[in-house]
Amino acid sequence: MRTVITKDISQFSNFKNQLLHWSNQHREVAFLDSNAYHQKYSSYDVVLAVEAFTSIKTDVKNAFQDLYQYQSQMKDWLFGYLSYDLKNDTEDLQSNNYDGLVFPDLFFFQPKKLFLIKGNQVEMQYLRMCDDEIESDFEEILSFTSSFQLPTSITIEQRISKENYLSKVSKMLEHIHRGNIYEANFCMEFFAENAHIEPLEIYQKLNAISEPPFAVYFKNDHHYLLSASPERYLRKEGNKVISQPIKGTSKRSEVTIIDEQLKVDLAQNEKERSENIMIVDLVRNDLAHTATKGSVQVEELCQIYTFKQVHQMISTIVSEVENTTSPIEILRSTFPMGSMTGAPKISAMQIIEALEETKRGLYSGAVGYFTPIGDFDFNVVIRSILYNSKSQYLSFSVGSAITSQAVPENEYEECLLKAKAMFEVLQSK
Repeated sequence: MRTVITKDISQFSNFKNQLLHWSNQHREVAFLDSNAYHQKYSSYDVVLAVEAFTSIKTDVKNAFQDLYQYQSQMKDWLFGYLSYDLKNDTEDLQSNNYDGLVFPDLFFFQPKKLFLIKGNQVEMQYLRMCDDEIESDFEEILSFTSSFQLPTSITIEQRISKENYLSKVSKMLEHIHRGNIYEANFCMEFFAENAHIEPLEIYQKLNAISEPPFAVYFKNDHHYLLSASPERYLRKEGNKVISQPIKGTSKRSEVTIIDEQLKVDLAQNEKERSENIMIVDLVRNDLAHTATKGSVQVEELCQIYTFKQVHQMISTIVSEVENTTSPIEILRSTFPMGSMTGAPKISAMQIIEALEETKRGLYSGAVGYFTPIGDFDFNVVIRSILYNSKSQYLSFSVGSAITSQAVPENEYEECLLKAKAMFEVLQSK
């Protein structure tokens, strides 16, 4: 049971910043920020969960079954992540590539303290064992200040050279031309060893230059996710399930007329549209596993959304599920998301594993939460920096969808465009 208190906040941006800094003193932190990017499906402007009362941490073996047991028993707010490699739990697959981060494959926690912000109000939900701390915490948040000591100066290396990248994409195109796959998302890692960073500072810089609708600052002891994700993986509202895959990216221009033309060009780009439509078909098939008959619908097809760094092509696919359908089964039957795998899904994941050189881990996985009634909302972990403060290993990966129309050189340039924001925040003084 939770004690719920609602407070008015006069200056939203100041309070959000103070709340984030205050949260960082806890061992477990899940800070989700929509950056006021209001769309059809949203609940809160900001959500913060801190301090685990209970938690689950596991590798891929029986991960979804373990999560089902945990979520069924708790019936409370739960925050955490699903790593990409949970594919090995749902299919006969393996992940043997290099892993410099060493994150758990699945981690969720039941927070003692929860903050839900909408407009100028914050709803605080505390477990009864600590509800006597609500007022003192609120006063502490309002007066909280913090300064960063460590300068950001690290050397970023590229796991796959440009020459090797072009060769690997050519091999992927051979698979496509032979009919093994239609499309696959191929990714490469940028990394830094012996990296000394202040994760919260880097997150704030990354969020400020991107302002995406699914930003996340996630901390589990010495494991950090600093995410500026623009993409929703899956949301459940009552009996409705919503997926919003992104496929199709264009740079932006500071010149308005050129920027508008770039949007038009993206909308009319046949290659980008074909990529998006292939993934829409894959998502429709995934959702059909748990959907009531005839309920899978495409609400939006290849719509153009504008963010600070890029224009994106996004589709929205929805379905209806029975009341008795487990939220974990909805996730299990659609994971990993189609936008980060390919079609056919299993063949694409096998080829991805063979050609990529880094274990994806949390990258291209999902971070989000369950509500007490079994609703949920999860992003896609892209445009994100991962950091292990214990080993001081830092990593971020980028990728693009390879189809029969792909030009390896162009795909490489798209990857660099997606990596731009991460480079900018990590190399700025």
